[in-house]
Amino acid sequence: MPNSTPMRTRFTIWRTLATAAVTALMAAFLVPTAAQAAPRESRPVYSYAHAIREAVWVDTGLDSDGDGKTDRVAADIVRPAEPARQGRKVPVIMDASPYYSCCGRGNESQKKTYDAHGRVVQMPLFYDNYFVPRGYAFVGVDLAGTNRSDGCVDVGGRSDIRSAKAVIDWLNGRARAYTTRTGTSTVKASWTNGRTGMIGKSWDGTIANGVAATGVKGLRTIVPISGISSWYDYYFAQGAPLYDGGPDELAGYVESGDAAAHCAAVHKKLADGSPRSGDWTSLWTERNYVRDAAKVRASVFLVHGMQDLNVRTKHFGQWWDALAEHGVKRRIWLSQTGHVDPFDYRRGAWVDTLHRWFDHELLGYDNGIDRAPMADIERHPDQWVTSEVWPPHGTRATTLRPAPGTTPGVGTLGPRPATGTETFTDDPKLSETDWAAHLTTPTPEKAGFLTAPLTRDLRLSGSSTVTVTATPTTSSAHLSAVLVDLGPDTIRDYADGGEGITTLTDRGCWGASTAGDSACFKNTKAKTIAVDDTVLSRGWADLGHYASPDHGVPLTPGKAYTITLSLAATDHVVPKGHRLALIVAGTDKDLIDPPSTKPALTLDLSRTTARIPLVGGAAAFARATSTSASAAPGTTVLDGVRAPRAGRHIPAS
Repeated sequence: MPNSTPMRTRFTIWRTLATAAVTALMAAFLVPTAAQAAPRESRPVYSYAHAIREAVWVDTGLDSDGDGKTDRVAADIVRPAEPARQGRKVPVIMDASPYYSCCGRGNESQKKTYDAHGRVVQMPLFYDNYFVPRGYAFVGVDLAGTNRSDGCVDVGGRSDIRSAKAVIDWLNGRARAYTTRTGTSTVKASWTNGRTGMIGKSWDGTIANGVAATGVKGLRTIVPISGISSWYDYYFAQGAPLYDGGPDELAGYVESGDAAAHCAAVHKKLADGSPRSGDWTSLWTERNYVRDAAKVRASVFLVHGMQDLNVRTKHFGQWWDALAEHGVKRRIWLSQTGHVDPFDYRRGAWVDTLHRWFDHELLGYDNGIDRAPMADIERHPDQWVTSEVWPPHGTRATTLRPAPGTTPGVGTLGPRPATGTETFTDDPKLSETDWAAHLTTPTPEKAGFLTAPLTRDLRLSGSSTVTVTATPTTSSAHLSAVLVDLGPDTIRDYADGGEGITTLTDRGCWGASTAGDSACFKNTKAKTIAVDDTVLSRGWADLGHYASPDHGVPLTPGKAYTITLSLAATDHVVPKGHRLALIVAGTDKDLIDPPSTKPALTLDLSRTTARIPLVGGAAAFARATSTSASAAPGTTVLDGVRAPRAGRHIPAS
């Protein structure tokens, strides 16, 4: 697994030059006397109540709706008034989103509101309330085809990405913007130094990933929260469909009324380019940001819930690995939650850390955050640990092999090669929760393999793979591979509606307020559940894609096929006394769609392996299992979280 790499020279140069320049500048304006030391933290010295609120429409250079005019995207701006009067320029924090009018942002689904002159009154979330008084501008961009922007939504494609990139170009003097949506009066961003940081959750974080992958100059950092790194992997897992809809439906969900009337051709292109076969097409290539990780100039502060079953954790794992390969400066937070913003599960620490991050990356302050541990990981609800690098030094992919046990369907998991077979029959009515509940007993819909109880803690950190050789009885088959921590624990209830949090009625305030834009948000607390088992990683595939991820084929019943499933990235400690388990099964109810048939599949255990990233590698596994006595399977039904919820998923608030 990739470990920490030195920061590229450009970051060192930027820190040196920026620190010198900012020290001289800020000493004159932001501290009482020039004799004081260089500032380490921006302070709320500017008026939020008297901040400048304005809107511009930036020309993207595209005509996605085919009306013969290039699209203009709306950018609503809140910026402190005082720096401009003093002739000083400010950096920008930007959130580009399709949700500002259709669905809202954050735990309280806030939308933009406007005054009679079309100036933004309420900007969702706390970013403007907190950072504008500290000398930043905040810019909320409506993606093309949404809210007050022209054009069409193309779900992570060229139009989506250009919506935000064009605004960064305008902030840096390379694009044209207008004072109105249809007028001819232009406006320049003379108030900014062009240094921009993008932030956002889900689709918004996805746009940050995609814009960074263009290498646009002026984008200094991104903070993608639960962001998509490749849109194919949002809809499919190695050919297995994850949802019963496609990007054309998602575009219709968020687009404005104007876009709905003019974007039928774009909808058709989205539908035609995303066949439900799960085959790779050029549409997916355009929306794969991982392939362009080498172009990323910005630093990356990545945040994800390890139980996110909407934007699943494969997205952060493959993006993180690609960024590491190309030496991108990066940091990561991993929580036990599902699809949840850190503002709603670790609020105080999040605001403080984000403040320090932007101060360092956009103002050049030497506040030490670049020397802090790379990773923060939630080990238990509200209990966090750090790692100097992530995955930790000494993490090695370790091969474990399933083997028959004393009871059919309940095997063992260890380093030694095995022989024999196990057979199960796909049952689309059951999910990973059902499989895990019956791990210690034979059931017809899954094959389970368990280590003996561990004598030491065992830490998994990174992405796993499971290679399966299976013989189906029908011409189509889907496969699931699931890693389980078998033992009692109290975890965040990620399968609950709040995905690991409970929203309270009292509020806490984070920044300055106005009558139309409060900085006070409902507080939250952890929603926990006591369990006997915890699913810690999972992956899926269509067996018909065994030969190529690009194209699936019908299977020949009775013929053996080998395929390697990519499992979601995680960081999890299996404690002493618990067991690590591998489940291989068919359809994972509500997490993948079933195939057209219900096959029985026979696993060839001699050609089935799991490659698991263990801290300490094979030696750590040997130490954790060397003195264990084999445990006979029990008959108890284990309690876990409730089954994954069915329903339409969108990468939203």
